[in-house]
Amino acid sequence: MAAGNFAFNNPAFQERRPGLTPPPAQQAGTQTQYATTAHQGIDAATSAQLEGMYAAPPAGSIDTGRMTVEDTVHKTLALFAVLVVTAAVGWLWTMSTVATAGAPTMMPWIIGMIGGFGLAMAVTFTSRKKVRPGLILGYAAFEGLFVGGISGFFEFIWPGVVIQAVLATLAVVGATLALFANGKVRVSARANKIFMVAIVGYMIFGLLNLVLMWTGVAPGAFGLYSQTFMGIPLGLVIGVVVVIMAAYSLVQDFDLVQQGVRNGAPREMGWIGGFGIMVTVVWLYVEILRILAILRGDN
Repeated sequence: MAAGNFAFNNPAFQERRPGLTPPPAQQAGTQTQYATTAHQGIDAATSAQLEGMYAAPPAGSIDTGRMTVEDTVHKTLALFAVLVVTAAVGWLWTMSTVATAGAPTMMPWIIGMIGGFGLAMAVTFTSRKKVRPGLILGYAAFEGLFVGGISGFFEFIWPGVVIQAVLATLAVVGATLALFANGKVRVSARANKIFMVAIVGYMIFGLLNLVLMWTGVAPGAFGLYSQTFMGIPLGLVIGVVVVIMAAYSLVQDFDLVQQGVRNGAPREMGWIGGFGIMVTVVWLYVEILRILAILRGDN
């Protein structure tokens, strides 16, 4: 299955074809399945030793050196912890100019966006050879600066919008994870094709909107998003569709993490899993923030 999230563009998360040699972790698992047969005829002492090995708790990522869901969760939480800290810095920096200039500064927003994009590209292109946790942690730091900056700016214009966006984002992520864990939603080849077409179309629309805003053809805080269709803001309709797309992207992310575990991917690939999930969650948050701002009015 092709990954919708560019962060997972790594062989470790690709589905292995039948007949290919399984990774070492899977080879070890296969060997243990036949351990009893292979050791028929051994003495009682060795049999007791084997029984003790089977009774032992399953090996974790540190013991096996392989990626696990639990270890990926821990790495993901660590990345979000960094993001929250730097988001607070970005928020305070943004609001620091209100008293003197009468308006929030956009510097944290801009610096975080540029730095985050640069490190995201670096992580994506270097992870195929070697995973560098430092780059991923740096991405989380810049992304936090961006989130804090844009949140502070929106909060200044639309008071109360940030807490609403945070709660809505947590609700969507929680609901998506619960549905995925219960098997209610799954990825499919057809849905992946629809998603890819939709994401390309959305990117083209976004670039067009930027050009029209810069040239003054589409005025307003959000350009084409601010236009109405039958009395309904276009940005609201598009935003709802994009939130659904982001939720499906999360489903893809969760599925690809599981695929990496099944493949016996190296333990450090858990950082890539956390990185990919963070990319999607930040995208989801920004889209929800924009929807709520449009609903509040184009100020």
